[in-house]
Amino acid sequence: MGNKTNRREFVKKSGLGVLGVALAPSLLGKIGRNGRLRTAHIGVGGMGMEDLKAISSHKLVDVTALCDVDATRLAAALKLHPNAKTYSDYRLMLREMANDIDAVIVSTPDHTHAPASMLAMSMDKPVYCQKPLTHHVSEARAMKKLAKEKNLVTQMGIQVHSFYDYKLATLLIQSGIIGKVHTVRAWSPKNWGYDGPAPQGEDPIPENLDWNLWLGTSAERPYKKDIYHPGNWRKLMDYGCGTLGDMGVHIFDTPYNALELDVPKTIKNKCRKPNGFAYPQNNVVTYEFPGTKHTDKTLKWVWYDGPGAPEKHKDLELPNGEQLHDQGAMFMGEKGRLYLPHFQKLPQLIVDGQYKEMDIESFNLGAPVRDYESEGKKHYHQFVDACLGTGDCSAPFSYASRLTETILLGVIAGRFPNKTLHWDAKTARFSEEEANQYLESAYRDF
Repeated sequence: MGNKTNRREFVKKSGLGVLGVALAPSLLGKIGRNGRLRTAHIGVGGMGMEDLKAISSHKLVDVTALCDVDATRLAAALKLHPNAKTYSDYRLMLREMANDIDAVIVSTPDHTHAPASMLAMSMDKPVYCQKPLTHHVSEARAMKKLAKEKNLVTQMGIQVHSFYDYKLATLLIQSGIIGKVHTVRAWSPKNWGYDGPAPQGEDPIPENLDWNLWLGTSAERPYKKDIYHPGNWRKLMDYGCGTLGDMGVHIFDTPYNALELDVPKTIKNKCRKPNGFAYPQNNVVTYEFPGTKHTDKTLKWVWYDGPGAPEKHKDLELPNGEQLHDQGAMFMGEKGRLYLPHFQKLPQLIVDGQYKEMDIESFNLGAPVRDYESEGKKHYHQFVDACLGTGDCSAPFSYASRLTETILLGVIAGRFPNKTLHWDAKTARFSEEEANQYLESAYRDF
């Protein structure tokens, strides 16, 4: 414990050679053997439990292996799938179950997304990974590259990507209903930030928790009750990506997809000074994107998060003095605005300060769907069907990596409050050299 290595070395050292498994095709699971998909789940608490339930609700899925560093959560998952083998270390699971699993679902805290996914993909396993795809920009690019090289089925866990209202909003924007879009404003008042001091001292590690495995590749630090596991890691720089990396991925997704954006040219975050431990409670992140066929020559994007978000702005005023929904996005175009609340609410067209009727029947989406239970499974079942060769994924890593990179650039900008950072997409480097240190971090041997 405690030694550092880079990402490439980690994949090699924790890969199949060290684990004692060769890359011979005869040892690798055949996708869709007997017309069914055998899944392994890394992280089965919280959102991991929801992922487990949704994936396993597909009639052609057999849950073969379960892995979690928390024995209590692992036991709860085992009750649902008593025939599955259980593990606390995903590396051991992938070694021992290499010939008995077809696909891997990664539902861990953000800092373990890339290490677990890269290892699974190195074994030619399709991967469904929760959002944001990675904790670092370098990891997002590495996952995209490996998925392409291996020609693997992949999907990022942004389930609302497949919901009715978001598909409709995408079609509306791309139909030109508000013309060329020049600005997007998006917001969430969630508070995955912390402005207080770092905790001092340490507490006894609970018997049900393997703290070393929870830390994984991140820096070693003492355990503190209620600070890291199970619920507050999103606030902390070593493990999560703040509100932007949580709700931002969902709310960015539809405008990002609809406007066919790439990564931004500049990023600026208005927030408090960094404290080296946790993310700011309030962030206002302004991006400038290269233009696309759906936008002006450039696109301005403003993200607001934290208590009180969003800040008041004329672009966000609704007809008849109505109040904004807690979370959502507003597209500003040459012909009007499109308002997209989050979530399961129809987008609304606003022209000259008034709502306007829209013809949505022409898009052949059918009647609006308001059942989360059925809508929520679509994105997961898409992945299963793609693994079985009967469908395609709508949020593969080729797309998810760009969206995640965009999100993470805004997170990095929070370390340089009110300073405009300039991003070179070709070299994957900032012009501001001091910012490049945050594009990746050393991996701890554990």
